[in-house]
Amino acid sequence: MKLANDPAKEDYSLRYTPTAFRKWHPWQVWITAIGSLAAMAGYAISGSFALGFGFSNALGGFLVAGFIIFLTAVPLAYYIADRNIDIDLLTRGAGFGYLGSTVTSLVYASFTLIYLAFEGSIMAQAITALTGLEIHLSYVVVSVAIVPLVVYGMRFTAKFQAWTQPLWVLLLLIGVVSVLLAPGSVHAMTHLGPATRGAKGPSGSLVLAGLFAVAAAQLSGAAQSGEQGDYLRFMPNRTSENSRSWWAAVILGGPGMVFILIFAFLAGLLLTAYALPRVGLASANVPVTMFDEAFSRLVGHNEIALVMAGALVILSQLKINIMNAYSGSLSWSNFFSRILHRHPGRVIWLIFQVALGLVVMEAGIFSAIIQVLAVYSNVAIAWIACLVSDLVINKKLLKLSPPLIEFKRAHLYNFNPVGFGSMLVAAAASFTAYFGVFGSTAKEGSAFIALILGLILPPIVAAITKGRYYIARSSELPNGDSEYDCCRCEETFESLDMAVCPFHVGTICSLCCSTDGTCHDVCKTSTKDSVSVGPGIPVITLTDLKSTVVVNKQLSHLYGEEAHA
Repeated sequence: MKLANDPAKEDYSLRYTPTAFRKWHPWQVWITAIGSLAAMAGYAISGSFALGFGFSNALGGFLVAGFIIFLTAVPLAYYIADRNIDIDLLTRGAGFGYLGSTVTSLVYASFTLIYLAFEGSIMAQAITALTGLEIHLSYVVVSVAIVPLVVYGMRFTAKFQAWTQPLWVLLLLIGVVSVLLAPGSVHAMTHLGPATRGAKGPSGSLVLAGLFAVAAAQLSGAAQSGEQGDYLRFMPNRTSENSRSWWAAVILGGPGMVFILIFAFLAGLLLTAYALPRVGLASANVPVTMFDEAFSRLVGHNEIALVMAGALVILSQLKINIMNAYSGSLSWSNFFSRILHRHPGRVIWLIFQVALGLVVMEAGIFSAIIQVLAVYSNVAIAWIACLVSDLVINKKLLKLSPPLIEFKRAHLYNFNPVGFGSMLVAAAASFTAYFGVFGSTAKEGSAFIALILGLILPPIVAAITKGRYYIARSSELPNGDSEYDCCRCEETFESLDMAVCPFHVGTICSLCCSTDGTCHDVCKTSTKDSVSVGPGIPVITLTDLKSTVVVNKQLSHLYGEEAHA
């Protein structure tokens, strides 16, 4: 637990981020959050989509997906920044329950892993191009290099993203503008398609099947809101003095990511079209090659162009993979803390994430990324749609769920059918369509089936269950803005992170509550002395702890005296 108790490394993973830790200005949080948008994935993927489905279908599909992602990201960014919790804790309280969100932690961990490996592969290509190192050894180099950059979390990342942003923007604009000014470059971009690679298929024509196939695969990007949220949770409290900058940073750092992604998508199409006749189909969507050709327009085909391209790609991939590795360490921490009832520290799961990423890189994810995203998007959008539906429809519009976002194990049911059940149904229907059961049209748009079901099912289930599975019980602490000592770890935390624990006879922090495997959730059992604030919702206050003598005796009788050792 030594690593877990080090705030500099932990960044309050698995818990509410306290006011005292959130000292960054809103614009500092914003510049850190958009570090993920330096990714070269968009440049590589856009070319692949255009070559496979044609320019019009690739662009149309991306714009449709981008519009949907923008709308879903708005409530997620707001709640994460306003409540100062990550997307896993948000999911717990927004219809999934304590253990139900374990599944979504795995879904989110998979997202960060896919992109960690894909972006790492791109950086390895740059290292190989610069040094001649064998590609599989380059995979090892990029994996090892990322670990020390992520150990200190937000404290280091905020500085790194700010310091590197000017150089990154300069190199990127030089490369893109140089190709944009090349004669015929825009014409070549708009005529990308299967025909340009010697295959039959649409180039300029718009085909709905192709458009929806691109959009469906791109909907996997909805999970990107989680990575943005991992940094937006550090936003300072909103006040009258910082309200404008707070809102601007949240919108630009959350849903505003779509506008930067559109630039990356178009730039990727432009660079792919320019590189294709010069380097051939196999390398036209490899970022280091794309930018090598771009810089060669200015300095000629020599080592200077290659060094500039390599520097841009490596810097871009460091900026994004810091976030992929960091977010992965958070999601794995959330997942395993509930499975194992242990949290050895975020750094341990950082190493685990990077090791898995290396395995996926070695397996060759770069060449299979479109197929991987097409499959993944079915479950990713089901999760995000159910989450958004609960936050917007159930909480705001229909008042079917409580307004608070409760994330503490002590107060939650293990499973809430509103979000968790709806996600399972939406994902199952989507996968059934994806594997062709409902025909080719449904297969191409399978992710949209998950999206639609994910939006309409939560209100239906919440109405049927009358919202009874959101809150198992509550605990009232006097002086709600005060700090309390945890009776297990003896550290001090704000009241928002604390619950009254009748088993340990005192206040307990959310992390210690999560990792306790001996209490058997006895606090959620209504007792004679508890006070009810709603049907089936017992409330335990500090003054009620006198009743824990009775509870503890019952526990000793059921589980043995060693349960309280």
